Amino acid sequence: MQKSGVGSFRYYVGIGSLAQIATRQDRVCVLNILGGESSSVTPVGHAYSGGNVVFGTSPGRRGQFMQTAKGNIPVYNSVLEGLEAGHRFNCGVIYLPPAAARDGVAELIRVNPALEKVFIVTEKMSVHDAREIRAMGQMNGIDIFGGNSLGVADAWNEVRIGGALGGDSPGEALRKGSIAILSNSGNFTTTIATYLRMAGWGTTTLISSGKDVYIHYAAPEFAFALANDARSKAAVLYVEPGGYYELDAYFTKPLVACVVGRWKSKLTRAVGHAGAMSGGADDALAKERWFMEMFGVDGIFTPEKPVLSAKGAVVTNIAHVPAALTAVMRENATRPDFAPEGSLALKPWFGSNLGIKLPQQLDLAVVAAMPPYDAQIAALNKQIGAVIPRQTMKDCSGASVMDDKTQVTSVHGVPVLDLAREPLEANFALPLVHEIADANDRALLDVAVAAEVNLVGDPALLAADAAREAGNAPNTVMAAAASIIGPKRVERALACTDALIDLFAHSGLADARDESFDLRNVDVSDKTKALFLATQTDQDVRPALMIKAVRARGAKSLFLKLLESFSAPVHRDAVLAALATTIAWGPLMRKRISRITARTLPWYLRLYGVMIGASIPGAQHQRGSLCGIPRDERFETWTMADLAFLAMTGKKPTEAEARPLQILIGLLISNGPGAISAQGAKGAVAADGPQTPGRVQLNKAMVGFLTHTGYSHGGNGFEGMAFLLDQFKDKNLEDPTDPKHGLDLKAMATDFAKAYVREKAEGKELGTAGPRALPGVHHPVFKGNPINHDPRERFIAKIMEERGDYNIFHDFYRQLVQALYDVGASPYVFCVNVDAVIAALLLALLWKDYKSGALGERDLETAAFTVFLYGRMIGCAAEIDDHLNRGRNMDTRTPASECRFVA
Repeated sequence: MQKSGVGSFRYYVGIGSLAQIATRQDRVCVLNILGGESSSVTPVGHAYSGGNVVFGTSPGRRGQFMQTAKGNIPVYNSVLEGLEAGHRFNCGVIYLPPAAARDGVAELIRVNPALEKVFIVTEKMSVHDAREIRAMGQMNGIDIFGGNSLGVADAWNEVRIGGALGGDSPGEALRKGSIAILSNSGNFTTTIATYLRMAGWGTTTLISSGKDVYIHYAAPEFAFALANDARSKAAVLYVEPGGYYELDAYFTKPLVACVVGRWKSKLTRAVGHAGAMSGGADDALAKERWFMEMFGVDGIFTPEKPVLSAKGAVVTNIAHVPAALTAVMRENATRPDFAPEGSLALKPWFGSNLGIKLPQQLDLAVVAAMPPYDAQIAALNKQIGAVIPRQTMKDCSGASVMDDKTQVTSVHGVPVLDLAREPLEANFALPLVHEIADANDRALLDVAVAAEVNLVGDPALLAADAAREAGNAPNTVMAAAASIIGPKRVERALACTDALIDLFAHSGLADARDESFDLRNVDVSDKTKALFLATQTDQDVRPALMIKAVRARGAKSLFLKLLESFSAPVHRDAVLAALATTIAWGPLMRKRISRITARTLPWYLRLYGVMIGASIPGAQHQRGSLCGIPRDERFETWTMADLAFLAMTGKKPTEAEARPLQILIGLLISNGPGAISAQGAKGAVAADGPQTPGRVQLNKAMVGFLTHTGYSHGGNGFEGMAFLLDQFKDKNLEDPTDPKHGLDLKAMATDFAKAYVREKAEGKELGTAGPRALPGVHHPVFKGNPINHDPRERFIAKIMEERGDYNIFHDFYRQLVQALYDVGASPYVFCVNVDAVIAALLLALLWKDYKSGALGERDLETAAFTVFLYGRMIGCAAEIDDHLNRGRNMDTRTPASECRFVA
């Protein structure tokens, strides 16, 4: 029997209100449920709707299931099988191919008398099939939606049927509100809802009408249902060319019509959504006129020229929909549904995430900028490396920061505790490339520095020896050598680096380790080639040995390959530049570092080598050997830890000796920009004038760091060692790393604690300043708890435990803080601070040489100071480079108004 419809339509319409289109009572059958599109969207819609799909069909796959968050959806061969299995539904969704869609609708109608609504996702159906579907729907009293539709959704009922409205997170995209949406475009249905939400408007019912030639549920039906929906105060239409549906609609509520597709009027054949072609009366301009007459306006709404009435507004840009709706509703004395949830203003014109995996929500697409900015951005994209804005850097740093709570400093985002786990090469590279170097780059750095350590015949060694013989501390000895490594000593190396950057910057080279890159595309002029080549009088064998060492280590460098391709001896500075540029290339191309940093890296590498080499007395520097170690061996196999240990002890460390040295230097890298040593480095850069970076003497900046260290800042590391030497004298300790040492540490700690209490009492009785401070015990931050810990000490203790390492001096310190509390010398258990760990590790490292007489107490003091300088050399390189890139001329000075005169 023919069903009776609603309204005064001349054809059947069963839906009287938008609230009836997608309800919680609707039950759905999906045809071709396991197809590609349905497989991705049906589970989401089913879960959002509380489980509204009762079953689906896929011929030949009966017994299978579609898994969803709301349980499995059964699959049958046909609709009839699903009904015979006891399932009931009133809505059908068609995901069938165009040729099968008509038969799918016919099957639904034929076997299910309870069918009320059909949603056709299929696009590009033939006009003939669409007309037959229309006829079947009319004859059987069924509302048809589509084709080429993404279905419908209702934000009030939290229901989605057929398609993907609301995307993968409809619960977030579709906020409950007062605006209905009818859109010819499925994707823009969700986009409009999202844009409205940003402006504070939520939605009621959303309908993707589709845009095939036949739109079964179109503007007239929507307008009628809108009028009868008490929830909906207004509507947004997204309208494309083609069809007269909107002309026949009668709207009684405010409306914003977004009419797009003016360009289609120039076409002579339909494209995409079925649209008006040249000569038609239903193109975009015609539809704009329809709505303007409907609203009683004479123009298009834009933010600059808001043309509107209380009835509505016409826009041609989807981004203008929220503003137009807000303005129209203001005319109707209606405010948004809720506070705005965002802004549509973010349209990034440029960006770079090369090499960095960003979360999807942060990985924003770059859009073309408007003139003249597009040309400016194009020029910026040709810029090599990062461009860092300058600012006053007094007491500031972009390289290091200390955490007030943990007292742990981070350098370029990496805590020094983590650096203590890294190989020394990674630590020496980090300040300048802002990344932890991989094995390949570490090998290149090993070779580069090893080639600079032997200073035989170099004036830098003469200066260092003169400073040493004058009785200076290690910092002054290093400073004397560093002073010699001025701009002219690195002029050619920096020029070679500039040449390599210029040759390859726009070649497409992303990874300088890629030796498969075609060098034939790189045009090296005779002048540039001469820069790389050695002169006929140059007898230096190191360049060839450096290249040989790189190959022996299995490392890769395209720039070295370029030098090798010349088939002629190359200059030592060219090899240094090739190694340095390889290390810097990735961060430079990813704009992690500036070109200034990349081009000066050879200078830092030379200074690293010279300053370590200056720690070794001149007599140990011989042609082809250093401390008796052949040059080839050092170049091809030695690490930075080996070189540092050699400089301190005159011998190569075992693996067990290298580990604590690595930890020590990692811990000492930085205490932040407020440290005296960092202030000295920054002040030296500021005095030269970083705004003219070519004039800044990096060696002088290193000297600034060195002159701002001394016996109280750097040399004080020996205090803890001296304390431990006093406690362990006459104890016949052979190996401080052997847990079976046979000493009663608790008794030793208790004896000292009792003596300390007596010393404290005597001082109080005599009215003196009190007992001496105990190096390595207590900390002004980590105090006040019953038992206190320095997190840095705990971190190192954990590393040692993981590695199975033992240190008797560290163990003694832990016994000592407990004993001090047990005898009443402290109000709570003091922490063992990080200085104690440093003293314990270093003394254990040098104990055997000390016990054998090879090292005296003066040597231990020098070693403690030297280790500090090696670590702080790394941290101050970071501050120097940071200030060079960011700072302003003389920006570390203190204004006269802040200075005090003391009489």
